[in-house]
Amino acid sequence: MLWLAACAMPPGAAGKAEGTLLIDDRRSGSAASTFGPSWRFFTDGVMGGVSTGGMTAEIVHGRNALCLRGQVRLENSGGFMQMALELPALPDAPHWRGVELEVLGNTHCYGVHLRTHEMSMPWQAWRAGFKAGPKWRTLRLPFEDFEPYRTSGALQSASVHRIGIVAIGEHFDADVCVARLALYR
Repeated sequence: MLWLAACAMPPGAAGKAEGTLLIDDRRSGSAASTFGPSWRFFTDGVMGGVSTGGMTAEIVHGRNALCLRGQVRLENSGGFMQMALELPALPDAPHWRGVELEVLGNTHCYGVHLRTHEMSMPWQAWRAGFKAGPKWRTLRLPFEDFEPYRTSGALQSASVHRIGIVAIGEHFDADVCVARLALYR
């Protein structure tokens, strides 16, 4: 999991971009995203793992947020929990350069996993890591920095249909909140 080891904020990754496609700004106060679909919560229990946790919509440090919290455990070949959002067709899809998110957490490393229409197996993804600190911070993760996991080819932004915020790969207490999610040009 090379991407997890390099989860520090990439150079130039701070700040909001002009020309964004808002996916979720958490104004719904529920699992529903601004873009339409609702977020869903998954753990490794779908594969026999024993990680436990949940996803909650709440106000954190004055911001509406969606939070992923729980304990990631490695027993029974486990090791993840995720909150994921299915995306409808993206307008101007080939023009988006990456994912922009506002996050806060417990200073641990987390991942953004993207799935594309070409992927047929549930474990396939394009992955990028980030560290969620104790203060709200805006991060930009360029598509070119996402690493393939059990897939090949090149990541095509027009083909992205699912985005997940993931706690994965080691035994730890997960606590990460997202106040805003967008794509940027």
